[in-house]
Amino acid sequence: MTDLRIRAATPYDLDAVLAFWKVAAEGTSISDDRSGVERLVARDPEALLLAELGGELVGTVIAGFDGWRCHLYRLAVHPDRRRRGIGGALLTAAEERFVRLGGRRGDAMVLTRNETGHHAWRAAGYTPEEHWRRWVKPLTD
Repeated sequence: MTDLRIRAATPYDLDAVLAFWKVAAEGTSISDDRSGVERLVARDPEALLLAELGGELVGTVIAGFDGWRCHLYRLAVHPDRRRRGIGGALLTAAEERFVRLGGRRGDAMVLTRNETGHHAWRAAGYTPEEHWRRWVKPLTD
């Protein structure tokens, strides 16, 4: 897939990204709104990676690094473009970013019911750690 382009999102991409997630991403998050994604891009302009084919958005991943841990979120590939290496290319770009920043291990949040995602993450070399549980607390109403 030589014409695949991976780049960091800009503020001009955010409406397209939010619309894309409604089609391509599993589940929703409290941060899946314009202001949430704006904060992400403003705080870390290289964290939200986009995959494009011929100028069309076909995939995303958030590669967040807090200085200690490497977190992956919102790996999504358009349903019509899956199984063509786009997700793998996005993960490679994210992992390269983490290595440049000094990261040593990536972790991903994957919904328990997202079997398609489980296959993609396993194919990329990730394994579940069943002894961990995510604990959350909303900070706003």
